[in-house]
Parts: sequence; structure tokens; C-alpha cells
Amino acid sequence: MSIQKSTDSSSLAEVIDRILDKGIVIDAFVRVSLVGIEILTVEARVVIASVDTWLRYAEAVGLLADEAQEENRLNGSPQLGF
Repeated sequence: MSIQKSTDSSSLAEVIDRILDKGIVIDAFVRVSLVGIEILTVEARVVIASVDTWLRYAEAVGLLADEAQEENRLNGSPQLGF
């Protein structure tokens, strides 16, 4: 069995296009406690994607409906159905 090298190389533009098309999500949760006392909690979600990709993802997992309902609840506005 031999290792084959790929002669295809990707330009930076192709890599950025692929990342924006598919998207990258980095989700992290860190909790620091000392003797049972929580000192620091960090929650981070970093999403790198095009707006179109993010909107398709958000719609598929129901994020858009939740944000609209929360915004309407905070503003006291009735919920509009589309």
C-alpha cells in the first residue's frame, strides 16, 4: 500500500468559499470552580457561515421561530404568522 500525494491545491478563495457555503460551528462551555464555588462560566458559540447558510440552518432547527417569539414577548407585540 503506497501513499498517494494529491497534486490538487486549493486557493484561499476556494477555501473561504467552501467554509461560507458549508459553515463552521465552534461550541464551547467552560466552568471554573474552586471548592464547590463556581467562579467563572463561559459559554461561546462561534458560527462562521454565509447568511444564507445560517438562515437555512436556523430554520431547520427552529431558531428563527424562537427568536421571533422572544422578541414579540419582550416588546408586548402580538405574534404575526407568515
